[in-house]
Amino acid sequence: MAAFWGVFRASEAAPSRAWPQMRLAGVLALWLLLSPLARANCECGYAASVGNDTEQQVFTDLLETDFTRVSDMSLNTDWARQAFNLTNERARGRHGEMFTVSNARSNPDRDRVGRSGIGLNSEPAGLELVVGSNKMDGMVPVAEVDSARMDLLWGTFRVGMKLSGVPGTCAAFFWYHNDTQEIDIEFLTREFNASNGTFPVNLVLQSRAAAEAGYNAQATGNFRKVNLSFDPTKDFHEYRIDFLAGKVVFYADGKVLAEMGGAAVPTQGGHLILQHWSNGNPLWSGGPPPRDAVLTVSYVRAYFNSSTAARQRDWASRCRDPGAPGAVCQIPSIPNVRNPPFFSAMSNMTNNQTVSSDPGPGSKPAGESGSSTRLASGVSLVVVVAMAMVVLGL
Repeated sequence: MAAFWGVFRASEAAPSRAWPQMRLAGVLALWLLLSPLARANCECGYAASVGNDTEQQVFTDLLETDFTRVSDMSLNTDWARQAFNLTNERARGRHGEMFTVSNARSNPDRDRVGRSGIGLNSEPAGLELVVGSNKMDGMVPVAEVDSARMDLLWGTFRVGMKLSGVPGTCAAFFWYHNDTQEIDIEFLTREFNASNGTFPVNLVLQSRAAAEAGYNAQATGNFRKVNLSFDPTKDFHEYRIDFLAGKVVFYADGKVLAEMGGAAVPTQGGHLILQHWSNGNPLWSGGPPPRDAVLTVSYVRAYFNSSTAARQRDWASRCRDPGAPGAVCQIPSIPNVRNPPFFSAMSNMTNNQTVSSDPGPGSKPAGESGSSTRLASGVSLVVVVAMAMVVLGL
């Protein structure tokens, strides 16, 4: 540091018109050397316990979407509505499937400040995924949205959903790499029976063994049918997938439903899919539904590690001290489905994260600091420069 200050002393012996600029440059360099990097909360990640383990798992990246605040899905950069057709042979059903963007429609909360839970169309607020009752060109109109991020590897993925009570559809929330690396939560509305309290959920690992069995995961041991303790058509509930190396845990409203492991657990990065469909297969979706069926999604909260080297480097550059206060943020273990917490809606908790530019929680692309971090950094610079100008007589 003496050598650094020596630059100033040596220069004072031979002042020139460039001297003020040189001194200011020196002040800026001094600030960079002495000032610690502006710290953001959660810079090292987001922590959760998995299953019955007490050990905390830390995930570096997040994907949070409050669909009750999304007014136009075409503007949302975190999710992409899908448009494609499947023949009945490809769909493995009696009918083909026509995925259309118009069947994935926004219904934002009519209360722009609070959270009424009621959308502009007087139905529950959120993203509506519709299965039509009238076929088009021999295909059932259905809906799907996919996450833009394709690099989700190990994570905890949570969704708030209210299911349709119309029989003949399949509502699904799943992680997908390919047809042999897939983690599914699927609801078959034809299986619901309110009279005897039957509301099963199908939990599936699609693997190479399942593909060899004709995509029948029930023949592989990586399939569970669990009856829920509530009617999923009456209200929103949170469904969750925890995906770790060699282990997958499924939940409903924070309670463990099943755990699976072994060679069927995926090993590559993938993406999240929200889907509502029907193809007339009597062994699965049934249908088509007798009237239009609506699955409503209120939110997705996903915390994960990236499979890409670039995002791994981003984490390494921002996480200087994992043990520092606030460096790792705790993901609430008890769901608050009516008023879910979003780190991206808080100040300075999603630095260097990818968050949709659509109005709602957050608006920062990856690689860009949060506004609070930039503000703190700028204030620090102003203070240091002002003090240095007084001391150095600038």
